[in-house]
Amino acid sequence: MRGVVVDLLLSVRPGRGCTVIEVHGELDMATAPQLREGLQRLIDAGDRRIVVDLAGVGFMDSSALGALVVSFKALRELGGRMCLAGVQPAVRSVLTVTSVDRVIHVHDSVQAAEADVLSKDDATGR
Repeated sequence: MRGVVVDLLLSVRPGRGCTVIEVHGELDMATAPQLREGLQRLIDAGDRRIVVDLAGVGFMDSSALGALVVSFKALRELGGRMCLAGVQPAVRSVLTVTSVDRVIHVHDSVQAAEADVLSKDDATGR
């Protein structure tokens, strides 16, 4: 990367009946571990309903997809729910091409995602 440092900023705030983690920056091989660790800290702290706000993310690669899927599965195994919100077109394209959007619900807004994680549990655990 020729000495260019790309920072990933994660900020956590309470949502409506859930925890919202806002992500800003590029999600790639260099920053995916930071995302995975941030989500794992929330899960370890007992959060079971998480909305990942990706409005500040313009790029995401397969490393970041893996981090999201691993966290989604860990949360699901504990009876929790995770949704994505504010997904930009380039990121939505990655989610669609890889069919991750069929597993993890994707919403246009944090408000819609908050409502989804609060909805009754369905058979798929989504």
